[in-house]
Amino acid sequence: MKIAFVGKGGSGKTTLSSLFIRHLAAEGTPVVAVDADINQHLGAALGLDDSEAAALPAMGEHLRLIKDHLRGSNPRIASADTMIKTTPPGEGSRLLRVQEDNPVYDACARPVELDGGTVRLMVTGPFTDADLGVACYHSKTGAVELCLNHLVDGPGEYVVVDMTAGSDSFASGMFTRFDMTFLVAEPTRKGVSVYRQYKDYARDFGVALRVVGNKVQGPDDLDFLRAEVGDDLLVTVGHSDWVRAMEKGRPPRFAALEGSNRLALRTLREAADATYERRDWERYTRQMVHFHLKNARSWGNERTGADLAAQVDPGFVLGESVTAGA
Repeated sequence: MKIAFVGKGGSGKTTLSSLFIRHLAAEGTPVVAVDADINQHLGAALGLDDSEAAALPAMGEHLRLIKDHLRGSNPRIASADTMIKTTPPGEGSRLLRVQEDNPVYDACARPVELDGGTVRLMVTGPFTDADLGVACYHSKTGAVELCLNHLVDGPGEYVVVDMTAGSDSFASGMFTRFDMTFLVAEPTRKGVSVYRQYKDYARDFGVALRVVGNKVQGPDDLDFLRAEVGDDLLVTVGHSDWVRAMEKGRPPRFAALEGSNRLALRTLREAADATYERRDWERYTRQMVHFHLKNARSWGNERTGADLAAQVDPGFVLGESVTAGA
């Protein structure tokens, strides 16, 4: 299952995504965790110290390797130089699986030991002011999108992505790559503003969106969220002494997390798992192609000097039964 956590900056998005990752690991399920936020804090939230987090390999710095691997023997892709972040797989492409060893994981993923299990952590890499608004910034998140386009996952397997805060997630089609999107919202007007943006933009793409109310302190906060987001409100999370200890770098064992918050995390997993029966790989592939053609026309063809529409394999549909190319 591919799961995104989104929300405005400071909403607690990274904290909740890290708790969810810990919850999955504690239950022994395979997890690939991806930090795709401009502010790279997921490693620290998963217990890495500053030096360990700084030593994580950046996906953006291995973009050539990622492209070379995923291109495989696909005859529609002449070279890695003609691949962009939205390039879809086709016959001959190499696909990624959650539970496998491959050159992409070898270069870009590192194991992180948590209570009850180990997860693979991948990060886009640190962003600087020079990155914002230019091609290299989007190449960093583009590495994540390219991997998601070539990822085949099944039930009981999880890819959890801590997304860029706010509405910048709409800069590409990556917001359509998930089975479930959890939007973390505080009970304030600003807290629900990103929800409205996501809801409006995602409506035409069939994005499964549920709201997680964070920092909810009482009935008034709960009533506010219910009034603003309606039935999209899935669960709420309140104060956590465990999280406070984690933020100080001294988390107790995960089993000590408050019962109400453990129940909330279980609810998130159940909601994500329920989307499996509604998977539509044909729609997923169509959306992939839609955004690729859009990017090709707007900037990709000019930048690569190639007709990127020719990369689309009209007979190819990504799915769990598809085998990887040589």
